Amino acid sequence: MRPRGSKEKGLGREQIDTSVAILDRLLQALDPVYLAQNFRVELQKGLQHSDDNVKILAMSQIGRIVENTDAVPIILSSPELLKEMIHSIGGKKISVAKEAIKSLSRVSQSKAGLDALFMTNMLQDLKDVMATNDVVRYRIYELVVEISSVSPVSLDYCGNSGLITQLLSELTGDDVLIRATAIEMVTGLAQSQHGRQYLAQQGIIDRISNMIIGAESDPFSGFYLPNLVKFFGNLAMVDSPQQICERYPAFIAKVFEMIEGQEPTMIGVGLDTIGILGSCVEGKQVLHKTGRNFQEVLRRLGSISCNASTDLRVRCLDTIASLLSLPNDQQTEDLLAMTETWFHTLHSHPMETFCNMSSQPFPEIHIGALKIFTVSLLSLA
Repeated sequence: MRPRGSKEKGLGREQIDTSVAILDRLLQALDPVYLAQNFRVELQKGLQHSDDNVKILAMSQIGRIVENTDAVPIILSSPELLKEMIHSIGGKKISVAKEAIKSLSRVSQSKAGLDALFMTNMLQDLKDVMATNDVVRYRIYELVVEISSVSPVSLDYCGNSGLITQLLSELTGDDVLIRATAIEMVTGLAQSQHGRQYLAQQGIIDRISNMIIGAESDPFSGFYLPNLVKFFGNLAMVDSPQQICERYPAFIAKVFEMIEGQEPTMIGVGLDTIGILGSCVEGKQVLHKTGRNFQEVLRRLGSISCNASTDLRVRCLDTIASLLSLPNDQQTEDLLAMTETWFHTLHSHPMETFCNMSSQPFPEIHIGALKIFTVSLLSLA
């Protein structure tokens, strides 16, 4: 009974939070299959709730369900619940959107899941949600890239949906910030072998190489050029540094140019990229083949390690350590001679310079210099 004169009220903030906490404990004890069989409607309502914590609770339980192979078919038989999961990607709460992307990606790891998402009205729901705004559109792209990366079959479904084509078209859009984000998404697609083959067949890798060349005449290239370089840096490491650098010479030339320049952001990206390339023997050999150009870069690294901002000095020291490092089983006479030459190209008195750095009171510089000192002693011993 309510006290006389009292009014019916909705649950307050504290009551909702308490209810969510209790339900979270209770639902965790339920088997995912049982949860999917008996609480689909409640989960759907949870995703429609106005309170973000309730949405998070519902999505976390759906996440448990889709991790269970026996429970996934039950979810697939509930189109209204799938639809709410798709619409959750367009919500304001990023944590809910991320969980929705993760769950839908997991659902799509079976043919039945791919059919449900791309061969029904759900595809139109995806496209409708995409139209919400730029941020949400790229959340859908994130989902598509994750699904595409699973297998060639998954990539075919995503390709036939037209969503990948739409993503690739944004590489050359007028908005430079959107272009930068598109490049980042395409980099994710290139992590799988079938993804790289698809991009090569579509001429996308050549297009990105041409974008690096065309950046020379674009005053706004600073917004997207780092992502172009990162794309090829990642491509070189998952594929072959030699093949990528020889086939796309604009990439390595741009990296050298970035390091030789004066823009801190570009220098940082260039340093990181050289460090990644130089972390493997094949990458070291590719850099060495550039001859005098790389000698100039090494001298520049020596200068940056001493005279730049603390952040760039630390990144530079890490790059130098990566270049000089050689595992014991790869320490051939030629490679040891090569890295020794690099070491002496950095400074006129490199050992003394790095010893002095290793005794400085700045922790980041101290640690970075010690890394170089350590790999140098191992390689030159």
